[in-house]
Amino acid sequence: MNIAADHEKRQNPLSLLSLGAQITARRKVLKVRALSCAGAAGISRVTLHRIEKGEPSVNVGAYLQVCEALGLHLALLPLGSQELRQGKKLKKESASNNDMPHIRIQDYPQLKALAWQLKADMLLTDDEAIGIYERNKRFLDLNQIDDQERVLMKRLIATKGMERLLV
Repeated sequence: MNIAADHEKRQNPLSLLSLGAQITARRKVLKVRALSCAGAAGISRVTLHRIEKGEPSVNVGAYLQVCEALGLHLALLPLGSQELRQGKKLKKESASNNDMPHIRIQDYPQLKALAWQLKADMLLTDDEAIGIYERNKRFLDLNQIDDQERVLMKRLIATKGMERLLV
Protein backbone atom coordinates (compact mmCIF):
# COMPACT_ATOMS: atom_id res chain seq x y z
CA MET A 1 0.00 0.00 0.00
CA ASN A 2 1.40 3.39 -0.89
CA ILE A 3 1.66 6.29 1.55
CA ALA A 4 -1.16 8.34 -0.03
CA ALA A 5 -3.62 5.41 0.18
CA ASP A 6 -2.60 4.72 3.78
CA HIS A 7 -3.12 8.39 4.68
CA GLU A 8 -6.55 8.44 2.97
CA LYS A 9 -7.63 5.32 4.87
CA ARG A 10 -6.70 6.96 8.20
CA GLN A 11 -8.50 10.18 7.26
CA ASN A 12 -11.68 8.56 5.88
CA PRO A 13 -13.50 6.16 8.21
CA LEU A 14 -14.17 2.78 6.63
CA SER A 15 -17.93 3.33 6.88
CA LEU A 16 -17.69 6.51 4.77
CA LEU A 17 -15.48 4.78 2.22
CA SER A 18 -18.08 2.00 2.02
CA LEU A 19 -20.94 4.50 1.73
CA GLY A 20 -19.13 6.38 -1.02
CA ALA A 21 -18.49 3.14 -2.90
CA GLN A 22 -22.15 2.13 -2.59
CA ILE A 23 -23.29 5.53 -3.87
CA THR A 24 -20.90 5.26 -6.83
CA ALA A 25 -22.06 1.72 -7.60
CA ARG A 26 -25.73 2.74 -7.48
CA ARG A 27 -25.13 5.71 -9.78
CA LYS A 28 -23.30 3.51 -12.27
CA VAL A 29 -25.97 0.77 -12.15
CA LEU A 30 -28.57 3.41 -12.96
CA LYS A 31 -26.23 4.74 -15.67
CA VAL A 32 -26.56 8.27 -14.34
CA ARG A 33 -23.72 10.63 -15.19
CA ALA A 34 -22.02 12.38 -12.29
CA LEU A 35 -23.12 15.81 -13.49
CA SER A 36 -26.77 14.71 -13.75
CA CYS A 37 -26.66 13.08 -10.32
CA ALA A 38 -25.11 16.16 -8.75
CA GLY A 39 -27.73 18.37 -10.39
CA ALA A 40 -30.59 16.16 -9.19
CA ALA A 41 -29.15 16.25 -5.66
CA GLY A 42 -28.63 20.01 -5.76
CA ILE A 43 -24.87 19.82 -5.19
CA SER A 44 -21.78 20.45 -7.31
CA ARG A 45 -20.02 17.74 -9.30
CA VAL A 46 -16.94 18.27 -7.11
CA THR A 47 -18.98 17.65 -3.96
CA LEU A 48 -20.39 14.46 -5.50
CA HIS A 49 -16.84 13.33 -6.29
CA ARG A 50 -15.84 13.96 -2.66
CA ILE A 51 -18.90 12.01 -1.44
CA GLU A 52 -18.04 9.07 -3.70
CA LYS A 53 -14.52 9.10 -2.23
CA GLY A 54 -16.05 8.99 1.27
CA GLU A 55 -14.60 12.26 2.47
CA PRO A 56 -15.70 13.09 6.04
CA SER A 57 -15.55 16.86 5.51
CA VAL A 58 -18.66 16.78 3.29
CA ASN A 59 -21.88 17.85 5.02
CA VAL A 60 -24.08 14.89 5.96
CA GLY A 61 -26.97 16.71 4.27
CA ALA A 62 -25.16 16.40 0.95
CA TYR A 63 -24.75 12.65 1.49
CA LEU A 64 -28.49 12.41 2.19
CA GLN A 65 -29.40 14.47 -0.89
CA VAL A 66 -27.34 12.19 -3.14
CA CYS A 67 -28.85 9.08 -1.55
CA GLU A 68 -32.35 10.42 -2.14
CA ALA A 69 -31.57 11.37 -5.73
CA LEU A 70 -30.37 7.81 -6.38
CA GLY A 71 -33.23 6.12 -4.57
CA LEU A 72 -31.13 4.96 -1.64
CA HIS A 73 -32.35 4.93 1.93
CA LEU A 74 -29.74 5.83 4.50
CA ALA A 75 -30.51 4.45 7.96
CA LEU A 76 -28.65 4.23 11.25
CA LEU A 77 -28.58 0.79 12.80
CA PRO A 78 -26.67 -0.37 15.85
CA LEU A 79 -23.74 -2.61 14.93
CA GLY A 80 -24.75 -6.25 15.21
CA SER A 81 -28.46 -5.37 15.37
CA GLN A 82 -31.16 -7.76 14.21
CA GLU A 83 -32.21 -5.28 11.49
CA LEU A 84 -28.67 -5.09 10.14
CA ARG A 85 -28.33 -8.88 10.06
CA GLN A 86 -31.78 -9.20 8.46
CA GLY A 87 -30.89 -6.53 5.89
CA LYS A 88 -27.78 -8.50 4.91
CA LYS A 89 -29.90 -11.65 4.65
CA LEU A 90 -32.50 -9.87 2.49
CA LYS A 91 -29.75 -8.49 0.27
CA LYS A 92 -28.43 -12.03 -0.33
CA GLU A 93 -31.95 -13.31 -1.02
CA SER A 94 -32.75 -10.48 -3.43
CA ALA A 95 -29.52 -11.13 -5.30
CA SER A 96 -30.76 -14.65 -6.02
CA ASN A 97 -34.33 -13.42 -6.62
CA ASN A 98 -35.60 -13.32 -10.18
CA ASP A 99 -36.27 -9.55 -10.05
CA MET A 100 -34.47 -8.78 -13.27
CA PRO A 101 -34.79 -5.46 -15.11
CA HIS A 102 -37.83 -5.67 -17.38
CA ILE A 103 -39.61 -2.29 -17.32
CA ARG A 104 -38.59 -0.29 -20.40
CA ILE A 105 -38.63 3.42 -19.57
CA GLN A 106 -39.82 4.51 -23.04
CA ASP A 107 -42.96 2.35 -22.75
CA TYR A 108 -44.34 4.55 -19.95
CA PRO A 109 -44.64 8.30 -20.70
CA GLN A 110 -44.71 9.52 -17.10
CA LEU A 111 -41.83 7.24 -16.09
CA LYS A 112 -39.87 8.54 -19.08
CA ALA A 113 -40.55 12.14 -18.02
CA LEU A 114 -39.52 11.41 -14.42
CA ALA A 115 -36.39 9.50 -15.43
CA TRP A 116 -35.23 12.09 -17.96
CA GLN A 117 -31.57 11.52 -17.08
CA LEU A 118 -31.71 7.83 -18.07
CA LYS A 119 -31.66 6.36 -21.57
CA ALA A 120 -35.20 5.78 -22.84
CA ASP A 121 -34.49 2.17 -23.83
CA MET A 122 -33.05 1.30 -20.42
CA LEU A 123 -34.72 -1.51 -18.46
CA LEU A 124 -35.57 -1.10 -14.77
CA THR A 125 -36.43 -3.53 -12.00
CA ASP A 126 -39.68 -3.09 -10.08
CA ASP A 127 -37.76 -1.56 -7.17
CA GLU A 128 -35.99 0.94 -9.40
CA ALA A 129 -39.28 1.98 -11.05
CA ILE A 130 -40.96 2.37 -7.64
CA GLY A 131 -38.05 4.49 -6.47
CA ILE A 132 -38.36 6.81 -9.46
CA TYR A 133 -42.13 7.17 -9.06
CA GLU A 134 -41.93 7.75 -5.29
CA ARG A 135 -39.03 10.21 -5.37
CA ASN A 136 -40.65 12.25 -8.13
CA LYS A 137 -44.35 11.87 -7.33
CA ARG A 138 -44.73 15.64 -7.01
CA PHE A 139 -43.97 15.86 -10.76
CA LEU A 140 -46.44 13.16 -11.82
CA ASP A 141 -49.21 14.41 -14.07
CA LEU A 142 -52.04 12.05 -13.09
CA ASN A 143 -54.13 13.22 -16.06
CA GLN A 144 -51.42 12.06 -18.49
CA ILE A 145 -51.05 8.50 -17.19
CA ASP A 146 -52.19 6.10 -19.92
CA ASP A 147 -53.86 2.75 -19.25
CA GLN A 148 -50.65 0.76 -19.70
CA GLU A 149 -48.78 2.87 -17.16
CA ARG A 150 -51.74 2.80 -14.75
CA VAL A 151 -51.67 -1.03 -14.89
CA LEU A 152 -47.91 -0.98 -14.18
CA MET A 153 -48.36 1.36 -11.24
CA LYS A 154 -51.22 -0.71 -9.79
CA ARG A 155 -49.10 -3.86 -10.10
CA LEU A 156 -46.18 -2.17 -8.37
CA ILE A 157 -48.49 -1.01 -5.59
CA ALA A 158 -49.96 -4.50 -5.17
CA THR A 159 -46.65 -6.36 -5.21
CA LYS A 160 -44.20 -3.89 -3.72
CA GLY A 161 -46.34 -1.58 -1.57
CA MET A 162 -46.24 1.88 -3.07
CA GLU A 163 -49.01 2.99 -0.73
CA ARG A 164 -47.93 6.63 -0.76
CA LEU A 165 -48.53 6.90 -4.48
CA LEU A 166 -52.09 7.50 -5.62
CA VAL A 167 -53.07 6.12 -9.02
